[in-house]
Amino acid sequence: MKKPKIFIACDTNNIKKVKEIIAKSKTTKLDIGFKFGLEFFYSIGGRKFISKIRGKKIFLDLKLNDIPATCVAAIKSLKDLRNINYLTLHANSGEETIRAVVKSAKKTNSKMKILLVTILTSISNLSIKKIGHTKSVKDLVKKQARLAKTCGCHGIVCAGSDLKFLKKIFKGEIITPGIRFKGEDSGDQKRVMGPKEAFQNGSTALVLGRPIIRGNIKKNISKLIKELE
Repeated sequence: MKKPKIFIACDTNNIKKVKEIIAKSKTTKLDIGFKFGLEFFYSIGGRKFISKIRGKKIFLDLKLNDIPATCVAAIKSLKDLRNINYLTLHANSGEETIRAVVKSAKKTNSKMKILLVTILTSISNLSIKKIGHTKSVKDLVKKQARLAKTCGCHGIVCAGSDLKFLKKIFKGEIITPGIRFKGEDSGDQKRVMGPKEAFQNGSTALVLGRPIIRGNIKKNISKLIKELE
């Protein structure tokens, strides 16, 4: 039986804190990788620190969202980071950019898998309407998943609430953020789900930030393992 695949979101700009997260999240019961977003990647020394990590799965969550030429140039600028396993691109960037990024990634680093980010877990149907969309979150996410499939993306990032209908559309990796433990406050997230339920509904990997890195990391890891049993 495969170990549950978990990415711990290193949501900090503090290198010392990241070292602590990596050191205290070791376990034989989970397949753990580490997700680095804009906060850490943009911090002083953040990019350099990521480049030196060895023996860990690295998920670089930059959510690229620009014209094709700019995103392709961004991919090429990552050519020295040979240890990156996953890189995110936002679906809002459009088909031309998505296809260009997938193509460029294969040439720049064949090990780097492109994940298409669908509607963020912090966005609700009301938020979507305020932006100007007339379709529901569900309808938009379905379209984005189909786009990921036709453009050759290795995987998608989606909320737990979208898993049941997305796994019928997209057969690649489906990574789910917005994961919360039982009774835990959802914070700024609108579409959340528990870890066990997310896997049961079709997720291939989960992203957890605050539930793991706030407080006692070792105890939080143990709590996650217990909830997954």
